[in-house]
Amino acid sequence: MVKVKIRTGRGTGTIEVDVEDLKFSGEEFKKIQAEKKKSAGNRTVSTGRGTGSRKLSDTPEPKARPATKAKKKHIR
Repeated sequence: MVKVKIRTGRGTGTIEVDVEDLKFSGEEFKKIQAEKKKSAGNRTVSTGRGTGSRKLSDTPEPKARPATKAKKKHIR
């Protein structure tokens, strides 16, 4: 069990919530997101404060993360 801070009221307040499984980041979330996109079908979602719309099926697939291999920096 993990305590997570959640922003409320346009970001002016916070509350702490106990969370069992953290499924809102990482590879597990990408799988959940892909399943939701597939099951949504041809739905439209609003964008830009509700002024625009796009089909959910037209959103791009998430890109793979680049390798996190350490890079050396030359400091002079």
